[in-house]
Amino acid sequence: MIQPILPIEAYTSQDWFDREQETIFSQTWQFAGFVEDLSEPGDYLTVQAGVNNILVLLDDNKQMRAFHNICRHRGTQLLRTSGKRKKFIACPYHDWTYNLDGNLTAVPECKTQFPNLDFKTLSLYKASVGIWRGMIFVHPDPNARSLVDWFSPIEPYLGPHQPEKLVEYVEGRIRHQINANWKIIVENYIDGYHLPHLHSQTLFMYNHRRQQTGFVGEHFHFYEPLTKDYLEGIENNSPLPLINHVPKEKIGAYVPMLFPNLGLSETESSWSTFHVIPVAPDRSIVEIRSKVMPVSNWKYMQQEWKSWNYFAKRKWDKYGTGNEEDPLASGDFIAEDIYVCEQQQRSLKSPYFSIGAIAKDLEQPVYQYQINLLNYMKSLEKKSGVRSQ
Repeated sequence: MIQPILPIEAYTSQDWFDREQETIFSQTWQFAGFVEDLSEPGDYLTVQAGVNNILVLLDDNKQMRAFHNICRHRGTQLLRTSGKRKKFIACPYHDWTYNLDGNLTAVPECKTQFPNLDFKTLSLYKASVGIWRGMIFVHPDPNARSLVDWFSPIEPYLGPHQPEKLVEYVEGRIRHQINANWKIIVENYIDGYHLPHLHSQTLFMYNHRRQQTGFVGEHFHFYEPLTKDYLEGIENNSPLPLINHVPKEKIGAYVPMLFPNLGLSETESSWSTFHVIPVAPDRSIVEIRSKVMPVSNWKYMQQEWKSWNYFAKRKWDKYGTGNEEDPLASGDFIAEDIYVCEQQQRSLKSPYFSIGAIAKDLEQPVYQYQINLLNYMKSLEKKSGVRSQ
């Protein structure tokens, strides 16, 4: 019988959380945003990559650059969140100023206070940045393994979607604060056992009994087809306009988890990122961004009306307008997932908590993910000389 690999402490301990930040998240490619987030010189965004905050910007030539978001004077964070058309980067503490190439250009009272200061040695520390399938990724190491090499093993298992031909559905940009360890959320994401049960009335359009899963390296891949009745009337059944460059014979749900913490959801009508961000041993943030077909609002309204009988009516008959106070009666599969993740995190405190068994096929990805995670941590700790358990 398959048993879990990770101990309870992996989901509750600050020490374990810190180890993950120092090893996994500080030494892997981390999702930062979409290429269209940065369009003009001086546009920037920031992202946490383990113990490192990384600044990504477009320089004066619109070349994308990444730096550690730390002033070389005394370590203050330079920029917060995101912004547009910065002419330069000024530290909020003492106004040390850098150009968009990361070079130090000005220091207040330099002649009297720092008479021998060598500006050339105090440029911002570089990080790595790359673009893959229209997404920006960063790595704290300026000499990191190629982003293309990192993701190339998973590419044959992805959907035929072309994100660059889609547009972001801004209203669909969602940020959830979840009271659960980030791994519980990832494990739920790759768990195929719960789909026909927890989501029986919210993800009924997919044939969960025909799911295909596996790992290539550390990355998880998943595919399941549409149900026969949904597929046969797909032009009318889909609540959103269909993605027109996905061949009908390849329609389905492609739902990989890119190691360690970025899920993709590539379906018949949308393409989404599912970014799991660790905050504390028992708290995480999930940010969801979605892309859809670039058609008029009228087309979207028309498609929603057409899909009523198959899609919305089924939810209406079950849930009515939904109950926001009860996730299991909300008609929202994300709310259902959040509920079970938070319940599992709470149960970890009970002396009666244990994992009775793991389904040999449908929960095998959870088991394999734990193995991959632990092996990855140990190999990095061994390489860096940090202790492992």
